[in-house]
Amino acid sequence: MQAPAAFRRTASLRTATMNAPLALATALTIAGGLWLDACGLAWAQPAVALWTWLLFGFMWWSGHADQRMQWTVCLAWATFGEIVLSLLWGLYDYRLGNLPLFVPPGHVLLYALGVWLADRLPHRATDAVPPLAGGLVLAGLAVGGDTANLPLFALYMLALRYGPSPRLYSTMFVLALCMELYGTALGAWTWRDQVPGLALVSANPPLAAGAFYCMLDWLTALRPRRRPLPA
Repeated sequence: MQAPAAFRRTASLRTATMNAPLALATALTIAGGLWLDACGLAWAQPAVALWTWLLFGFMWWSGHADQRMQWTVCLAWATFGEIVLSLLWGLYDYRLGNLPLFVPPGHVLLYALGVWLADRLPHRATDAVPPLAGGLVLAGLAVGGDTANLPLFALYMLALRYGPSPRLYSTMFVLALCMELYGTALGAWTWRDQVPGLALVSANPPLAAGAFYCMLDWLTALRPRRRPLPA
Protein backbone atom coordinates (compact mmCIF):
# COMPACT_ATOMS: atom_id res chain seq x y z
CA MET A 1 0.00 0.00 0.00
CA GLN A 2 1.48 3.33 -1.09
CA ALA A 3 1.49 6.22 1.38
CA PRO A 4 -0.23 9.50 0.45
CA ALA A 5 1.97 12.06 -1.30
CA ALA A 6 1.79 14.46 1.65
CA PHE A 7 3.03 11.76 3.99
CA ARG A 8 5.86 10.81 1.62
CA ARG A 9 7.01 14.43 1.56
CA THR A 10 6.94 14.50 5.37
CA ALA A 11 8.87 11.22 5.55
CA SER A 12 11.50 12.60 3.17
CA LEU A 13 11.90 15.69 5.33
CA ARG A 14 12.14 13.82 8.60
CA THR A 15 14.84 11.42 7.34
CA ALA A 16 17.12 14.22 6.14
CA THR A 17 18.87 14.47 9.52
CA MET A 18 19.61 10.76 9.95
CA ASN A 19 22.48 9.34 7.89
CA ALA A 20 24.69 6.27 7.99
CA PRO A 21 27.23 7.63 10.54
CA LEU A 22 24.47 8.88 12.86
CA ALA A 23 22.59 5.59 12.46
CA LEU A 24 25.74 3.71 13.46
CA ALA A 25 26.29 6.06 16.41
CA THR A 26 22.70 5.48 17.50
CA ALA A 27 23.03 1.70 17.34
CA LEU A 28 26.33 1.78 19.25
CA THR A 29 24.89 4.16 21.83
CA ILE A 30 21.94 1.87 22.53
CA ALA A 31 23.98 -1.34 22.58
CA GLY A 32 26.96 0.08 24.45
CA GLY A 33 24.90 2.22 26.79
CA LEU A 34 22.72 -0.67 27.95
CA TRP A 35 25.76 -2.88 28.44
CA LEU A 36 27.58 -0.20 30.44
CA ASP A 37 24.53 0.48 32.59
CA ALA A 38 24.09 -3.23 33.28
CA CYS A 39 27.68 -3.40 34.58
CA GLY A 40 26.41 -1.64 37.70
CA LEU A 41 29.21 0.92 38.01
CA ALA A 42 28.19 4.00 39.98
CA TRP A 43 29.17 6.40 37.20
CA ALA A 44 27.76 4.35 34.33
CA GLN A 45 24.15 5.49 34.31
CA PRO A 46 24.95 9.24 34.53
CA ALA A 47 27.62 8.87 31.83
CA VAL A 48 25.28 7.00 29.49
CA ALA A 49 22.56 9.58 30.12
CA LEU A 50 24.93 12.46 29.35
CA TRP A 51 26.14 10.89 26.10
CA THR A 52 22.61 9.96 24.97
CA TRP A 53 21.33 13.48 25.58
CA LEU A 54 24.32 14.92 23.71
CA LEU A 55 23.62 12.69 20.71
CA PHE A 56 19.94 13.56 20.83
CA GLY A 57 20.82 17.25 21.12
CA PHE A 58 23.11 17.03 18.09
CA MET A 59 20.36 15.41 16.04
CA TRP A 60 17.81 17.98 17.23
CA TRP A 61 20.15 20.93 16.58
CA SER A 62 21.00 19.75 13.06
CA GLY A 63 17.37 19.18 12.07
CA HIS A 64 14.81 21.44 10.42
CA ALA A 65 12.09 23.19 12.42
CA ASP A 66 9.55 20.47 11.58
CA GLN A 67 12.01 17.76 12.57
CA ARG A 68 12.76 19.48 15.86
CA MET A 69 9.06 19.58 16.63
CA GLN A 70 8.83 15.90 15.77
CA TRP A 71 11.70 14.94 18.07
CA THR A 72 10.27 17.09 20.87
CA VAL A 73 6.81 15.53 20.59
CA CYS A 74 8.33 12.05 20.49
CA LEU A 75 10.42 12.85 23.58
CA ALA A 76 7.35 14.08 25.46
CA TRP A 77 5.30 11.00 24.60
CA ALA A 78 8.21 8.67 25.41
CA THR A 79 8.69 10.27 28.83
CA PHE A 80 4.97 10.12 29.56
CA GLY A 81 4.79 6.49 28.44
CA GLU A 82 7.73 5.44 30.61
CA ILE A 83 6.26 7.13 33.68
CA VAL A 84 2.89 5.44 33.15
CA LEU A 85 4.05 1.98 32.04
CA SER A 86 7.00 1.55 34.42
CA LEU A 87 6.66 3.82 37.43
CA LEU A 88 2.85 3.89 37.77
CA TRP A 89 1.49 0.71 36.17
CA GLY A 90 4.57 -1.38 36.90
CA LEU A 91 4.69 -3.48 33.73
CA TYR A 92 8.47 -3.60 33.99
CA ASP A 93 11.19 -2.39 36.36
CA TYR A 94 14.55 -0.88 35.55
CA ARG A 95 17.64 -2.22 37.28
CA LEU A 96 17.72 0.47 39.98
CA GLY A 97 13.95 0.85 40.25
CA ASN A 98 14.11 4.32 38.71
CA LEU A 99 13.58 5.79 35.25
CA PRO A 100 17.10 6.16 33.81
CA LEU A 101 17.57 9.57 32.25
CA PHE A 102 18.95 8.06 29.06
CA VAL A 103 15.71 6.20 28.32
CA PRO A 104 13.45 8.99 26.90
CA PRO A 105 16.05 10.39 24.46
CA GLY A 106 17.02 6.82 23.64
CA HIS A 107 13.46 6.22 22.46
CA VAL A 108 13.73 9.21 20.12
CA LEU A 109 17.04 7.97 18.72
CA LEU A 110 15.57 4.51 18.14
CA TYR A 111 12.56 6.11 16.45
CA ALA A 112 14.81 8.15 14.14
CA LEU A 113 16.82 5.04 13.33
CA GLY A 114 13.61 3.17 12.53
CA VAL A 115 12.43 5.92 10.18
CA TRP A 116 15.78 5.86 8.39
CA LEU A 117 15.75 2.07 8.03
CA ALA A 118 12.09 1.86 6.98
CA ASP A 119 12.81 4.02 3.94
CA ARG A 120 15.64 1.70 2.89
CA LEU A 121 14.36 -1.81 3.60
CA PRO A 122 12.76 -3.74 0.74
CA HIS A 123 9.00 -4.03 0.92
CA ARG A 124 9.17 -7.80 1.10
CA ALA A 125 11.13 -7.50 4.35
CA THR A 126 8.58 -5.31 6.14
CA ASP A 127 5.67 -7.23 4.59
CA ALA A 128 6.99 -10.41 6.19
CA VAL A 129 6.89 -8.99 9.72
CA PRO A 130 3.14 -9.31 10.51
CA PRO A 131 2.84 -13.05 9.73
CA LEU A 132 6.14 -13.82 11.46
CA ALA A 133 5.10 -11.75 14.48
CA GLY A 134 1.76 -13.56 14.58
CA GLY A 135 3.60 -16.88 14.59
CA LEU A 136 5.81 -15.73 17.47
CA VAL A 137 2.78 -14.64 19.47
CA LEU A 138 1.07 -18.01 18.98
CA ALA A 139 4.29 -19.84 19.88
CA GLY A 140 4.68 -17.75 23.03
CA LEU A 141 1.11 -18.51 24.00
CA ALA A 142 1.46 -22.24 23.37
CA VAL A 143 4.86 -22.72 24.99
CA GLY A 144 4.96 -20.17 27.79
CA GLY A 145 1.35 -19.08 28.22
CA ASP A 146 2.29 -15.49 27.34
CA THR A 147 -1.19 -13.98 27.13
CA ALA A 148 0.09 -10.38 27.32
CA ASN A 149 1.20 -10.75 23.71
CA LEU A 150 -2.39 -10.96 22.48
CA PRO A 151 -3.48 -7.35 23.20
CA LEU A 152 -0.02 -6.09 22.20
CA PHE A 153 -0.23 -7.85 18.85
CA ALA A 154 -3.73 -6.42 18.40
CA LEU A 155 -2.27 -2.92 18.94
CA TYR A 156 0.37 -3.61 16.31
CA MET A 157 -2.25 -4.77 13.81
CA LEU A 158 -4.37 -1.72 14.62
CA ALA A 159 -1.41 0.53 13.81
CA LEU A 160 -0.81 -1.32 10.54
CA ARG A 161 -4.44 -0.95 9.54
CA TYR A 162 -5.10 2.66 10.50
CA GLY A 163 -1.72 4.33 11.01
CA PRO A 164 -0.08 6.43 8.29
CA SER A 165 3.19 4.47 8.09
CA PRO A 166 2.83 0.67 8.28
CA ARG A 167 6.38 0.07 7.02
CA LEU A 168 7.73 2.12 9.91
CA TYR A 169 5.63 0.18 12.43
CA SER A 170 6.92 -3.16 11.16
CA THR A 171 10.49 -1.88 11.22
CA MET A 172 10.07 -0.59 14.77
CA PHE A 173 8.42 -3.83 15.86
CA VAL A 174 11.57 -5.75 14.91
CA LEU A 175 14.00 -3.12 16.25
CA ALA A 176 12.13 -2.98 19.54
CA LEU A 177 12.10 -6.76 19.89
CA CYS A 178 15.87 -6.89 19.33
CA MET A 179 16.42 -4.17 21.92
CA GLU A 180 14.04 -5.84 24.39
CA LEU A 181 15.78 -9.20 24.07
CA TYR A 182 19.17 -7.54 24.49
CA GLY A 183 18.19 -5.27 27.39
CA THR A 184 16.40 -7.94 29.40
CA ALA A 185 19.23 -10.43 28.81
CA LEU A 186 21.61 -7.87 30.33
CA GLY A 187 19.25 -7.24 33.23
CA ALA A 188 18.87 -3.55 32.38
CA TRP A 189 15.14 -3.97 32.98
CA THR A 190 12.78 -6.84 33.79
CA TRP A 191 9.16 -7.38 32.80
CA ARG A 192 6.90 -8.64 35.56
CA ASP A 193 5.44 -12.07 34.97
CA GLN A 194 1.94 -10.87 35.90
CA VAL A 195 0.46 -7.74 34.32
CA PRO A 196 -0.68 -5.59 37.27
CA GLY A 197 -4.45 -5.25 37.38
CA LEU A 198 -5.06 -7.67 34.52
CA ALA A 199 -5.30 -11.44 34.32
CA LEU A 200 -2.46 -11.61 31.81
CA VAL A 201 0.85 -13.46 31.94
CA SER A 202 3.93 -11.83 30.45
CA ALA A 203 7.26 -13.22 29.34
CA ASN A 204 10.47 -11.28 29.91
CA PRO A 205 10.16 -9.63 27.45
CA PRO A 206 6.79 -10.16 25.77
CA LEU A 207 7.59 -10.84 22.12
CA ALA A 208 5.06 -8.25 20.96
CA ALA A 209 6.46 -5.45 23.13
CA GLY A 210 7.28 -3.59 19.92
CA ALA A 211 3.59 -2.62 19.79
CA PHE A 212 4.34 0.06 22.39
CA TYR A 213 6.87 1.60 20.01
CA CYS A 214 4.32 1.48 17.18
CA MET A 215 1.94 3.48 19.37
CA LEU A 216 4.72 5.96 20.16
CA ASP A 217 5.40 6.44 16.45
CA TRP A 218 1.71 6.83 15.69
CA LEU A 219 1.22 9.41 18.44
CA THR A 220 4.29 11.31 17.24
CA ALA A 221 2.82 11.50 13.74
CA LEU A 222 -0.40 12.99 15.16
CA ARG A 223 1.37 16.16 16.30
CA PRO A 224 -0.26 19.42 15.14
CA ARG A 225 1.25 20.66 11.90
CA ARG A 226 1.97 24.28 11.25
CA ARG A 227 -0.29 25.84 8.66
CA PRO A 228 1.37 27.83 5.89
CA LEU A 229 1.01 31.58 6.17
CA PRO A 230 -1.52 33.11 3.77
CA ALA A 231 0.00 34.75 0.71
